[in-house]
Amino acid sequence: MRVSLSRSLIIGALMLLLSACSALRIAYNQAPDWTYWWLDGYVDFSDEQSPRVREAVVAWFKWHRSTQLPDYAALLAQARIQVGETMTPAQICQWTDELTDRIDRAVDHAIPALAGSVRSLSAQQLRHLERKFEKNNQTYMAEYLQSSADERTKAQVKRVAERAEFFFGKLDAGQRERLAQGVAESPFDAQLWFAERKLRQQDIVQTLRRLSTQPISDDETQAALKALFRRNVSSPRPSYRAYQLRLKDYNCSFAAQMHKLSTSEQRRRAAKQFRLWEEDFRSLAADNSR
Repeated sequence: MRVSLSRSLIIGALMLLLSACSALRIAYNQAPDWTYWWLDGYVDFSDEQSPRVREAVVAWFKWHRSTQLPDYAALLAQARIQVGETMTPAQICQWTDELTDRIDRAVDHAIPALAGSVRSLSAQQLRHLERKFEKNNQTYMAEYLQSSADERTKAQVKRVAERAEFFFGKLDAGQRERLAQGVAESPFDAQLWFAERKLRQQDIVQTLRRLSTQPISDDETQAALKALFRRNVSSPRPSYRAYQLRLKDYNCSFAAQMHKLSTSEQRRRAAKQFRLWEEDFRSLAADNSR
């Protein structure tokens, strides 16, 4: 299922961090700088804004390291056990909800520190944001909206296979065949998501423009940003919300089917990876020097 901009950032960062246990600690320790430059790429912070944003990002990671990483480690400990067992669609969906709750918590904690910087955004910076969205949309079209349905399906199969192999290692021929069938049967609609994506981008720009041009308190700014994030998580458009639920249900069922097809060796590999990541998260959480 496609996710919002904020959620994509966090999920993408987690995938990067988990790419190898030896790289996880290095990547996490560098994450404050990486996050600042990611944000800067969207709005091009001024000399006055930059120190405040850097300070907010560093403070957020200190909170995240001490309070969230132990929770992630505990979650991975649970995953390590369950990955060796048969899992139902309901269990898969529960894991999806667990991850969503943690993303929500992370974003909610970031909003208060960034509210002041949001109110200081200029018209030029908002135009920069719009251009960044346009560039991202061109990338999305190249990756998801190929000229033929066959090309789109092949690209999606490749993406889903890479995600599966990220955890379980190389898939065999039978697993790849079932994966391709599942992708073909999926209700995922790249064009529908693209239309929703552009509406959300417009909502972001309009909200930030209002917050940066109208007299508004810090509490009102935070409330508006939280509402904006909620609209990105759950669309205000009923038809799209219904689509999101259909897609989530399908993805949970499909993931459970693919897990059922995994071999004992693949499950042991996934469990080993979870254990290594769990240990790294505990080690990072214990490092209070940063």
